[in-house]
Amino acid sequence: MAQQETTREQKSIVSDVTHHENAESIDGDDGTTGNEIRQEYTSSESSLKKKRAVKRAGDAEKGILKPIKLSKSDLYKPPTNEELNQLKETENLFHSSLLRMQIEELLKEVRLKEKRRKCIDAFLHEVKNVLSSIPETSVTDITDQSWLPRDVKVPFLQVPYNVKGKFCFLPPLSVKVVGSYLLDMCVKPDITVDVAITMPKEILQDKDNLNQRYHRKRALYLSHIASYLAKNELFESVKFGYMNSNHLKPVLLVKPKGKDVKLLTVRLLASAPQGFFKLGRFLPSKNNIRSAWFMEQSLSQEGVNDPPTPHYNNSILTDLVLEQHLHFLFNAATDFPGMKDGVAILKVWLRQRELDKGFGSFSGFIASMLVAYLVSKHKINKMMSGYQILRNVLQFLATTDLTENGITMAQNKDDSAPSLAEFHQAFDVVMVDPSGYVNLCAEMTASKYKQVQFEAKQSMEILDDKTTDGFQMLLMTPKPFVRTFDHVFFIKNLVKLQGTCKKMNLLNEMMDHGGNYIVAALPYIVSVLLRGLGQRVQLLSHSLIETPEWAISEDPPKHKDIKFLTFGLLLNSEFCTIVLDRGPQADNPEAVEFRTFWGQKSELRRFQDGAICEAVVWQAETMCEKRLIQEQIIQYLLELHADIPSSSLSYVGGLLDSIIKVKDEPLGTGEEESVAVIKSYDDLSRKLWNLEELPLTVTSVQGTHPALRYTDVFPPVCVKPDYACYKKTKDKSLLPLEDKPCPVYIPALTVICHMEGSGKWPQDKEAIKRIKAAFHIRLTELLNQQHQLLCRPTATHVDVYKDGYVFRIQVAYHREPLILKEVITPEGMLKYKDTDESLKLETDTIHRPYLTSTLHGLQQQFPAYSGTCRLAKRWIRAQLLGDFISEECTDLMVAFLFLHPAPHTPPSSPQVGLLRFLHLLATFDWKNNPLIVNLNGDIKDVEYPEIKNDFLTIRSQLPVLFIATPKDRKGSMWTKEQPSAQILQRLILLAFESLQTLENYLMDPLGNHDVKMVFRPPVEFYDIIIHLNPRQIPRLLEAVDKPAVSFSRGLLKNNASVKTLSMPVVDYDPVQCYLKELRDAFGDLALFFYDTHGGSLIGVLWKPQVFIPQPFKTSQVNGRTLECRNNDIVMVPNVEAIIEDFEILGDGLVKSVEARTEKWNI
Repeated sequence: MAQQETTREQKSIVSDVTHHENAESIDGDDGTTGNEIRQEYTSSESSLKKKRAVKRAGDAEKGILKPIKLSKSDLYKPPTNEELNQLKETENLFHSSLLRMQIEELLKEVRLKEKRRKCIDAFLHEVKNVLSSIPETSVTDITDQSWLPRDVKVPFLQVPYNVKGKFCFLPPLSVKVVGSYLLDMCVKPDITVDVAITMPKEILQDKDNLNQRYHRKRALYLSHIASYLAKNELFESVKFGYMNSNHLKPVLLVKPKGKDVKLLTVRLLASAPQGFFKLGRFLPSKNNIRSAWFMEQSLSQEGVNDPPTPHYNNSILTDLVLEQHLHFLFNAATDFPGMKDGVAILKVWLRQRELDKGFGSFSGFIASMLVAYLVSKHKINKMMSGYQILRNVLQFLATTDLTENGITMAQNKDDSAPSLAEFHQAFDVVMVDPSGYVNLCAEMTASKYKQVQFEAKQSMEILDDKTTDGFQMLLMTPKPFVRTFDHVFFIKNLVKLQGTCKKMNLLNEMMDHGGNYIVAALPYIVSVLLRGLGQRVQLLSHSLIETPEWAISEDPPKHKDIKFLTFGLLLNSEFCTIVLDRGPQADNPEAVEFRTFWGQKSELRRFQDGAICEAVVWQAETMCEKRLIQEQIIQYLLELHADIPSSSLSYVGGLLDSIIKVKDEPLGTGEEESVAVIKSYDDLSRKLWNLEELPLTVTSVQGTHPALRYTDVFPPVCVKPDYACYKKTKDKSLLPLEDKPCPVYIPALTVICHMEGSGKWPQDKEAIKRIKAAFHIRLTELLNQQHQLLCRPTATHVDVYKDGYVFRIQVAYHREPLILKEVITPEGMLKYKDTDESLKLETDTIHRPYLTSTLHGLQQQFPAYSGTCRLAKRWIRAQLLGDFISEECTDLMVAFLFLHPAPHTPPSSPQVGLLRFLHLLATFDWKNNPLIVNLNGDIKDVEYPEIKNDFLTIRSQLPVLFIATPKDRKGSMWTKEQPSAQILQRLILLAFESLQTLENYLMDPLGNHDVKMVFRPPVEFYDIIIHLNPRQIPRLLEAVDKPAVSFSRGLLKNNASVKTLSMPVVDYDPVQCYLKELRDAFGDLALFFYDTHGGSLIGVLWKPQVFIPQPFKTSQVNGRTLECRNNDIVMVPNVEAIIEDFEILGDGLVKSVEARTEKWNI
């Protein structure tokens, strides 16, 4: 009973929210207005429900989800039989009743409403009447097309042009609706209704199966229909298109006028009458295209050793079995209400993965036939719900390899029908229809099916994972090509594939595909690349070729009109950066094959185990180059085996690398520098552990600087100061000279050194600080004596110059944060209370070191984590928002992409990592959900709901961006102070725009796009721009657009034989000092925005309330002037004086101040 109450209450919440959310989106989606839809709903509801709904919608607009209050009689009503069945099913199948309701709401959204079906039915009736009234034409040769109007072209590539046969137009034998519309299985938003027009047998001749005669008659038949429909007022547009982008199968696409039937396309398919051709003529082993005709040679050799044409044969067969397929689906759907739901959900799943449209797609029709097949095999029973069907189909796809073990739907097999083995010989993927003659997956490549299989496996894992929102990930999250694959590459100038077909001897395949050299070459190109890439990739797939529809007055698109082919690589991070591919031993018979495949690249090598083997070595030194070894392999193999030059290839894998390079030279992207820093740190750590004569032993040494967890955007490089650019102080410190450019920026790499507990530690916080200062002095002496390291102690830390880096060691005592929490009450009692000082110390000495070591481990597990983090931070700082979001917050958000990558796999390249980061930032529901980052898997499945419930209970008191980790489940310490709601909203907006721009750039190989565009901040948003002097910007070389002029920053080359005797200037960035002064002085009036990495301007934004006159207060006179208004003395900002102060404070650093007065006024 309790469960029933919960279900009812949840259901009311979900339906309420979805009604609110869809109030706008549903408007006009199916041709009706929002008001009409609301009238339908409210006609059956009481006025009380209407009032409640209005109130709840208001709450939902504020983003607050509230349960509906039910009356006592409603709440304790006994459950009906249907409700009991639903509860039982929900308990057994769904992780929660919410998933069931989400799917129900989705089905309501994508299914056609009855009102709209009536409009479509009426339109289809009119179409049938129009088709029946088209006049006949006289008999002519197929090649004599002069009878067609000039403004109508034949939608077929007639190459070669000459073909035997006669043609005349006669009214259709029948006009029938076929496909998903008739079975109520089509889904919105784009509704396509297939109408089969059966041509009379008088039009056709006995040998029309040969040499494209049947296909050309189909095309001529549709051309004549098009010329009449185009003149009819009933239609808004009449166009040609290809059925699934197969150029042998043109179709006529008509769209009606009027808003009631918008987004509807009626697809007219011409077909031969059933039984006209014997199916046995079209076996996969039979030939129906004569080589002599196709090559336009003399006819003497006709029919001699002509190769089989399975794809051509299949294209005719599909027209002959349209009704048989319809009956098969109808029988499966009879007394099976769940089938419609299951097919609709499957279609949504395929659409989100871009698998259902184009040549060789896994279309909605194939999905429907697969469901019907599983019904016939009793793997799906007619009691199942749509969700159960989805699970069963995904399970079948995940575990069945149709490239090896095809399936057949034929029940009573015809003896003359081909065997599965014959189908496998002719096609990559085999799914035979109920007739036993047609392969439904004839045009699908093996690699595309492998992608479908991969997606199905992944989806099953997501559905079984109780911590993931399976509905959101499977059915609501789109997976565009560029965000799914780690690397993407394009083959341009597709005319070159004619040469590929010649080189690979693919003339027979070209003939089979009607001269389409792209489709003929594609599977062979993929198989060569798969063999060459081997273990480096988990998956190699290609996008589906989609041919757009065209006007009936235009010639049909040619093969070369396809601009490019797109391929995606899902990398295997364990093997993708290996520079050497080891082949078979030299005396092994396979060695000859290896040498033939790799050509000149193959060479003999002796390995450490003594074996002499064939091997291939790739040129790559830095990690940046190793990430792109796949590009070298693909370029080499395509040129060697397919005659495709590298100029026809566009590889998108490292286009963003330049963003995290300091110089434009072909150096690495910082990975080697990170390793060098950590190596030096590890050595220092060992030295600290092994120090002798320390009063207390060291219990732990932990780094906290981002460089020590591989996430510093520009990792520190080792530096040697040039003394000529500095003056020395009495204590041997260096000071920059005023007339020289600002010296290089040297960060202090913070290291926390915990000392053992002892009774000798004082219990007073001031005394502890003095003891720590003494430790810093002692550490300096010992490091100098025992390891000759240059050190400089202070009360709070000791700086150590080692290997060209400066490490800042801070001594920590584990009880100090607790002592800082001690508070004496007026009654004299001792209490513990968090203070700002204690929380800061706890963060610096406990939480940050723990996070650093955890993320260091994550980088070892996922090599792309570092690059993704650095690109993400670079993007945030390039938008001038780096000061408003902490480093740790970004690191954790990126960690989420690797630990919880659904619906993707963890990124294996920084490029795709950045795209997914922007998508997460732009689409995550920050208002209603915590981002749970399960570091080390320490949060158990059952604890996820607890974290979410705690979050929702006190949502209003929590940060706007809430991140939960195993050690920080309730407070979100890294986002407590910032970002503010306004900054987060700005970030979301910028992320959305950047993602769209970047994805468009990366997926357009023909455009000369600048990916740095998304890293250039929009500055029209600011009220004042402070332009800085580049001489005084120490990190100028880190800017997105590298400066034309660089300045000497007081550095010697690393190999210079000069001993460093003085501590270099550490952590000195004049711009940061200037920003601190600005924020201290004017933080109550304005916000200041800056790009830490070499930004040349500071953006200033007045706070919204600044220009409202304030009553006079002595505490608020800073930056304001007095004015008399309405006999009252008020204070208003003294803008001129403030701008003058900006220049005075930044004397020498500020070049100019640009006040954008048109943006604001007092």
